[in-house]
Amino acid sequence: MLNRQRDSYGHVARVLRLMIATGVVLSAQQTSPAGLTVAQAVAAALRNYPSIQVSQEQINAAAAGIQLARTAYLPRVDALAQVNRATRNNVFGLLLPQGVIPSISGPVLGSNTFGTAWGSAIGVLVSWEPFDFGLRQASVAAATAARTQSEATLKRTQFDVSVAAADAYVTLVAAQETTRAAQAGVDRAEVISRTINALVNAQLRPGADASRAAAELAAARTLVIQAQQAVEVARVNVSQFVGLPPAQISVAAPKLLQLPPERTVVQLDTAVNPIAVEQNAVIDQLKSQLKILERSYFPRFFAQASTYARGTGAEINGNNLGGLNGLAPTIQNSALGFTVTFPAFDLPAIRARESGQSAAIRAETARLRQIATDLTAQWNRAVATLGGARNVAANTPIQVAAARAATEQATARYQSGLGTIDEVAEAQRLLTQAEIDDALARLGIWRGLLGVATAAGDIQPFVAEASQ
Repeated sequence: MLNRQRDSYGHVARVLRLMIATGVVLSAQQTSPAGLTVAQAVAAALRNYPSIQVSQEQINAAAAGIQLARTAYLPRVDALAQVNRATRNNVFGLLLPQGVIPSISGPVLGSNTFGTAWGSAIGVLVSWEPFDFGLRQASVAAATAARTQSEATLKRTQFDVSVAAADAYVTLVAAQETTRAAQAGVDRAEVISRTINALVNAQLRPGADASRAAAELAAARTLVIQAQQAVEVARVNVSQFVGLPPAQISVAAPKLLQLPPERTVVQLDTAVNPIAVEQNAVIDQLKSQLKILERSYFPRFFAQASTYARGTGAEINGNNLGGLNGLAPTIQNSALGFTVTFPAFDLPAIRARESGQSAAIRAETARLRQIATDLTAQWNRAVATLGGARNVAANTPIQVAAARAATEQATARYQSGLGTIDEVAEAQRLLTQAEIDDALARLGIWRGLLGVATAAGDIQPFVAEASQ
């Protein structure tokens, strides 16, 4: 009987050692699926994400606005042709400017008749503003500033999409690593369960050990299910940016599973961040609009030339010529002149608009300072997070080694009959968690590098290094 128990314990020891070795091998394996790299995911997001197309079309609209502003330098040519059948009664008197009663020309006949006659008119008016005290130039500058702002908005949108796509990618890799480590825990728990069941069936261990082993196996499988759920959610997030169905998303990130080289973090320059660049463009556009207002209270000078002809079927004595007389414009006139307009009483309104525009400029300038403050704080947090992640990554191998040693010790105690299944199960849980922490610690450094690059406003060096 003692020999039988000794053989059984030896069998258990061999199985548990095999189980530990299997866990070590599984933990050392790295996934290398043929799939998207970080650079490919970011590039696909820049091609496919709709918000970038929105910003691009805003640039096109702003470019059209520049062309529209430049047309103000061109002469204005208005042409008119008209035919009417109307009465010809005319009276003395003044009529204030309005747009309801049609104008009429000709002598006052002193009578009132409902007889009608044909009338016609055709003419051309050319109007050109030879100088404007910089008003049109300011309008073109404002349209150009609007386009610059749209371009800055596009770059900021591209930056935001790139950061979001890279973050979703790293999250997917982290979820897959968690699943891998959790599956290694399931494999170890299955070995324990089979071993304990064999011992229970041989009446070498109580049935409670088998129940505990089954509970640990179920808990390990639950952890894998949760990790797989996180993988699917992360895959959906990546597919949102790259434009592929989630089922077709796979990643190839061997570099992300390694410790990145330690480099000195460059100093922050908030002015180059796309968010700050866009805000500067907003301020420049507001200033250009203020210049338009400052040049609004000036006289407007117009050189004008007109030629026209009119026809009428009525005579001065009140008789109608009848027939088709008046349908052809037979009386010609031409004119050449210079017109000056001045908004004499618009000064208070213009000053009020200038005051409001100046307040808007001050508000956006304050917002720029707030952006610089926020970016500095974000950068400091990212640097602190990166430093902490490096410290964690330096400690997790110690954690894994200690957990593995604890598992071996628990196994030896169980082999000698001095330990319980609880000790082995607890040691296995610690080993699984240590392997997860170790994998995530390396990714934590990469995420910290992404955070620093995001605050600095340029993630392309991060993308290039992570895709090697």
